[in-house]
Amino acid sequence: MNIRSRLCILILAIFLCEPLFAQKEDTTDYYRIKLNYENGLENDSSMLPLVGKYIQKARIEKNYPQLVEGYKDGLLYSVSPDDKLKYADSAIWAAKLTRDDYLIGRAYTSKGIVYYFNLKKYKLALNEFLIAYKYSQKSNDPYYKNKVYYLLGVVKSYIGNYDEALVLLKQTKTFFEEESKKDIHPNLRYGNKRGYYNSLHQMAVCYRNLGNQKSADSLTNIGLSLTSSNKDYQQEYGYFLKEKGIGQFYKRDYHNSIKSLESSITSISGVNDFAWTSVCYSYIGKSYLELGNMDNAMPFFQKVDSVFQKHHFILPELRNNYEVLIDHYKEKGDIKKELYYTKQLIKADEIIRRDFGYLFSKIHREYDTNTLLDGKTRLERRISQIVWIVWTLATIAAALMIALFFKHRSEKKIRKQYRLLEQKILSKDELIAREGQTKGKENYKLDIEQKIVDDILLRLRDFEDSSGFIESGLTLNKLAARFVTNHSYLSQVINDYKGMNFNRYLSELRIAFITDKLYKERKYLHYKIETLAEECGMASRTNFSNLFQEINGIRPTDFIKQRLQDTDQKSIEE
Repeated sequence: MNIRSRLCILILAIFLCEPLFAQKEDTTDYYRIKLNYENGLENDSSMLPLVGKYIQKARIEKNYPQLVEGYKDGLLYSVSPDDKLKYADSAIWAAKLTRDDYLIGRAYTSKGIVYYFNLKKYKLALNEFLIAYKYSQKSNDPYYKNKVYYLLGVVKSYIGNYDEALVLLKQTKTFFEEESKKDIHPNLRYGNKRGYYNSLHQMAVCYRNLGNQKSADSLTNIGLSLTSSNKDYQQEYGYFLKEKGIGQFYKRDYHNSIKSLESSITSISGVNDFAWTSVCYSYIGKSYLELGNMDNAMPFFQKVDSVFQKHHFILPELRNNYEVLIDHYKEKGDIKKELYYTKQLIKADEIIRRDFGYLFSKIHREYDTNTLLDGKTRLERRISQIVWIVWTLATIAAALMIALFFKHRSEKKIRKQYRLLEQKILSKDELIAREGQTKGKENYKLDIEQKIVDDILLRLRDFEDSSGFIESGLTLNKLAARFVTNHSYLSQVINDYKGMNFNRYLSELRIAFITDKLYKERKYLHYKIETLAEECGMASRTNFSNLFQEINGIRPTDFIKQRLQDTDQKSIEE
């Protein structure tokens, strides 16, 4: 099967194939857009701009079935699992607008697959698949129904409900096996074969975990015989090799176990299935350990830890890797590494308990939680206290130096801004744009009679000199009414002669007023910020503080602090 055929299948999990129905050539605009990217590889984000055109067209035309298709394509080509989830949610939204139960169910299935395959969050995946299951019951598509049954079976298997999983998987095995034998389109046959092979694989996993290794081996051998010589099913072949290698391990055939598991990793590496890859690492390490080759075993146990660090995910059967690592470094007297892997096991237990509660209660634990915590405490105490004290003191000293540096720099900046503002006050430099700071009146070409302009300017000067601006709730309309003029005229004169709009003009007058009061009248230095705001006509403490800093270049609290220091110093000198 060529790349184009395979990539039309939703390859997001161990079993994510959608049947490709033989179609007549579609010459619609959607088809022509899709032709530009349908041969792209999964997770190839360079395809997303093309997918975006498809989505945009569907949104504009409110073609919700096509919009669902576009969002699912976005999910396929996105690299980040979080982005995949966003596309999945969008697909659900669009599907609901179609009122098509089949499309809605498939959209929920896609989201569940992201949780299951990309994020390994099986409980969340189960919730999505259960919703998809309800919609699938309204569908007449047996393939889709069995796909949902399969996914439910897989997730139930992962969380430890092996008996329930087997009931579902036996059903899907039978269905896909029978369908794959029918005289149908090659793409349909391919999808059904994958369903059959993956059902076999998951059944083998269930039987192995239930202690029925004989049944597990039987299914594994069937799978290997069907997939070993077919390049189209190398992923499935890799999973059967994994089960073969695990079976060989339990039969103490360690050399062949290692070979099978290494071949399995090669076959499944292309789909980035870190969960099963880490299982292979674990059993390779265990095989070397049983052969007495600790040097070869350790790198594989450490690879399991690397997967755990990167993905914050671990399967219950990998837990004992950490017990081996802890014992190994305890024997070597490497306290730091013993402590590290003890902490890692504590973290692993938290995740296993959260995601695999049922299995956590059943797995054998040489080191239980209390033992691990006691060991962690013991190791931490043994690590040189002197080193920790020196490190702590050095850290504190560095933090203090940094804090002092920033404090000094901040205080220096505040003093500089304060002095600049003080110079303006002492030199009686205007804090707002006055008439003298603008161009001469003769340069303005206002569509207002000069007599009216002069009258407004005169009233504004009286308004400023009498501090009329400190009135709370003052607006342009109110002031215009007070001036017995048109508010439009007043606004235009302020803009042209003061160089700012009315609100800014009022703000600068008020800040200049309160700044002058703070500098000249000591009692104001003891007012709360809220009171200062009210004194200059502002209702909001936050707005006052922000404007004070914006206009004066210093916060009101810092100005008050500096002014108090100045006045106190002068009092001492006097």
